[in-house]
Amino acid sequence: MKLRANTLQNTKQKLSSTLRSWLPILQSNLESLQEVLEPFAKENPFIEIKVGNEKASKRYEKKSFFQQASKDSVSSIIEALTITKKSLYEVLYEQINPPLFPTPKSQKIAYSIIDNLDNEGYIQKEYIQEIADQFEYKFEEIDKIRKRFANLSPCGVGAFDFKESFLFQLDELEVADELYKFTSELIENFQSIEQYSSHKNFSDALRVIKKFKNPPAVEYLEKQKEVIPDIFIFNSNDMIEVRLNDAYYPDIVLDTEGLDDKQEFVSQKIKDAKDLIDALEMRKATLYKIGLLIVEYQYDFFFGEAIKPMKLQDLASELKRNPSTISRAISGKYISCNRGVIPLKKFFATAVEENISNSAIKEYMKELVKYESHKKPLSDMKILEAIEKKFGIKMVRRTITKYRQQFNIAGSSERKKLYMLKY
Repeated sequence: MKLRANTLQNTKQKLSSTLRSWLPILQSNLESLQEVLEPFAKENPFIEIKVGNEKASKRYEKKSFFQQASKDSVSSIIEALTITKKSLYEVLYEQINPPLFPTPKSQKIAYSIIDNLDNEGYIQKEYIQEIADQFEYKFEEIDKIRKRFANLSPCGVGAFDFKESFLFQLDELEVADELYKFTSELIENFQSIEQYSSHKNFSDALRVIKKFKNPPAVEYLEKQKEVIPDIFIFNSNDMIEVRLNDAYYPDIVLDTEGLDDKQEFVSQKIKDAKDLIDALEMRKATLYKIGLLIVEYQYDFFFGEAIKPMKLQDLASELKRNPSTISRAISGKYISCNRGVIPLKKFFATAVEENISNSAIKEYMKELVKYESHKKPLSDMKILEAIEKKFGIKMVRRTITKYRQQFNIAGSSERKKLYMLKY
């Protein structure tokens, strides 16, 4: 019994150590995976990160669902971008230094915050709580470190929403005290912006707000020339094959030749290296399983049908993982199939009525808003009427409001104010 208990304890410790490396590796996309691994390599003299094979099979080459593929290979595009411009995460990593982050612990927390940023530069509050739990700190203590991101570049990253991002960016501008105070108030009450239109500083405040970047990492989004899929799905003769994009995975090479693994330092570094290798393999295994389950749930989609209702919880239950972990696993990841290169998140739709997924409803709602009149934006009731007419279903207005909020689409009155900023 004692031997078994020790074995279980050792296994648990190894898994815990691997998981610490696994989460940021799991969350990163293929383009940034090598950058995520590099800090581990810098801390470990016995490992080397080698670039993945750049000669992917032509069978794998697909045109992007969003952009036309160029004559160059995807890998050469990535290489060119790497030479000419650093990634958002690399730029932020380089700024985690004293005096803003004076201690090793504050720096590790800052790195964790960076790892949990989305590609727009925002972070969700639930991830701050997860970091707090990881470091056994209170939420407020982690949040204090997050707020120091207001001093980093690009300014505005690390914010919870656009209002806080605007406030971060406002602090970096040199404006008169009176204008600063009014602009802050305007940002905090952006939903009621029209009520301030008669204020003497209104026009000046709008000019200030128009200078802000939204999202804060927009310049990095604009540089994203091509999407690299994590998963390939090939189908022919009613058969489907799922493959990982192994060609772009970096290799972790562990060199132990001539080392005395009985020395404590060497032994620990070898263990860390093996944990990192295990973490990379766990990423591959998790995404492969996700690919298989998506094919199982959405089989007909790959033969021309619509996406069926599917919940994130379904996948989490199958993989025996927390839904937040699965959410990270699919974030920023893509599947390449005969219907294009598609975000994994597209496959998770719940049912509104039988054979009608809410993803179809949401996409139509986004189209309505995209082409609406800027002078007279559609109210939730008008959107509801259009959806009911198109799909022949009955819904309630609060459902439209909920869908709109999920996509951070402002209400009709607030959209009208936002449109004002464009002119």
